[in-house]
Amino acid sequence: MSIDTRRAPSPPPVPAGGRITLRQNLRDSLVVAKRNLLRMLRIPETVVFGLIQPIMFVVLFAYVFGGSISIPGAGLSASAYREFLMGGIFAQTVTFATAGAAAGIAEDMQKGIIDRFRSLPMARGAVLTGRTFADLAQTAVILVVLAVVAFLVGWRIHDGPLSALAAFGLLLLLGYAFTWIGALIGLSVRTPEAATSGGLVWLFPLTFISVAFVPSENMPGWLQPVAEWNPFSATVLAVRDLFGNLPPDYRAPDVWPMQHPALASVLWSVLIIVIFRTLAVRKYQRATG
Repeated sequence: MSIDTRRAPSPPPVPAGGRITLRQNLRDSLVVAKRNLLRMLRIPETVVFGLIQPIMFVVLFAYVFGGSISIPGAGLSASAYREFLMGGIFAQTVTFATAGAAAGIAEDMQKGIIDRFRSLPMARGAVLTGRTFADLAQTAVILVVLAVVAFLVGWRIHDGPLSALAAFGLLLLLGYAFTWIGALIGLSVRTPEAATSGGLVWLFPLTFISVAFVPSENMPGWLQPVAEWNPFSATVLAVRDLFGNLPPDYRAPDVWPMQHPALASVLWSVLIIVIFRTLAVRKYQRATG
């Protein structure tokens, strides 16, 4: 009986001085992202259930509220409301990925998987970055399916493919920014159930006190500035403009984020990423240190 004396391949060495290069950080992040994507493929119901809610919102809002909400520049028009609606549904869908990110990280913490990553010679922040990359990929798939459903209920793109790609880019950037909020929540609670609740409870007021489902002009005067300066509102209005879903006579509120929604959307998303990535990585280092 022969004995195999070959050694198992050793992990890549940590760079001299313990410094992690940007290249290694990215490589480690992609490895973690691949692990999370494979896990999602083995549990497809997570993607299926992630699709059910936005599809329900599309159908319910399009056929229940369509024609009963006045759109500036279009009045009471069911077809105009369906096109007005979709920018809000798209944005709501990408932000609700926050709950999945929070629950996934909380589950990894609870099961000790994060501690296993700690024992490997890898960048600390790669665990969180890889998770957010995987959530971004899942969000992109959900957006594609949701766009097909929206097309079936009467939504159309009117300003060409390049503008549409820019709109989807803004949506994915916003979704990626919010997954970092989810990462911080997942690191701050003890169970995946608490992470799911914590990831959703603040999203409902954020998405509904915005221009996603009704124009800000229809809100009480004291609530209008809140909706118009909401980061969510900037992305919603920007994608409506890029998709060509705004009525010809529409006039945006005279506040800076509503007058420059695409720029405001990018600035808000980048600011959220910078703040919450920093907080999440620090929280991760303290939690695993």
